[in-house]
Amino acid sequence: QDGRKRPLPPVTKMAAYEKRRAVAAPAPAPATGSGPSEPPRPAAGELGSEAEFLLRAGVTAMVREALLKVLEARPEEPVSFLADYFERLVLGSPGATGEASAELPGPPQRLARALWYLRLAHHSHRTAFDSNAGAAYEVLGAGGRRRKAGGVDGRLYSELLRRICQHGGAPAEAAAALLGRVRCRDHEAVPFDVFRYGVLTCFVLLEFAAKADALFAILDGGSGAADSRVCQAVLRALEDALGAGHFSLPGRYLEAGSKLGPDGLALAMDRALQERKIGISMSREEFLKKATALFVAKVKPVE
Repeated sequence: QDGRKRPLPPVTKMAAYEKRRAVAAPAPAPATGSGPSEPPRPAAGELGSEAEFLLRAGVTAMVREALLKVLEARPEEPVSFLADYFERLVLGSPGATGEASAELPGPPQRLARALWYLRLAHHSHRTAFDSNAGAAYEVLGAGGRRRKAGGVDGRLYSELLRRICQHGGAPAEAAAALLGRVRCRDHEAVPFDVFRYGVLTCFVLLEFAAKADALFAILDGGSGAADSRVCQAVLRALEDALGAGHFSLPGRYLEAGSKLGPDGLALAMDRALQERKIGISMSREEFLKKATALFVAKVKPVE
């Protein structure tokens, strides 16, 4: 009101001083001592040269292809998948040297690579599993050159099924019986739908055997042997859950097994224990043999 300027508050005066100081101060020189310093940023021209180098070397396309493979395969361990993918890419390149690259076209190496594809994703992930099965099919067919002729070699197909069961720890008798239903003759050309059905059935057998083993672990209580009456009751209930006839889709075996609810299973075991018979024991091997035999009996043979 008296026309005189009022003094600025201390905080405002300090802010104005710091602003003038920042404008007048020169840019700090880069650190020359042993302390950490921020790396210099590349100029716009340097960024262009780096991008050109990646394109010229094929790194961009290679990384993009690797990421597409990860999305296609949907592996349970993406990092391990990428490491193995680039290792195989190096071994399979024209400039690779040594025994590994010299033996890649042989049947043992093609079988190993087909197994690698098939194990990338669980069979319940249908899209990823089908894609990986197609890649394994092309590997066994020498890169897909025989696919138009009707399929891969029947001998390699049967050997692949045997290795799936063997490496998965399937009971020997169950694996042999299953292979007798889904294998093809050595001279036959196996079409892709038969190939997929065979490998999928083998993987479902492995999971079925694992679930049966876990069920027996509950029955025996850690003793290694369970009451035979209870085991037989469980096997009968499992057979009833699987139903009669053959399944065209292997995955339905596990769907049928899931219908074996805990209430019905407990009721069957109680009835078995009420029977007035001398209780004898059943071993884990015998229980798994009987359970997997139920599975194999439901597998539709390949015609």
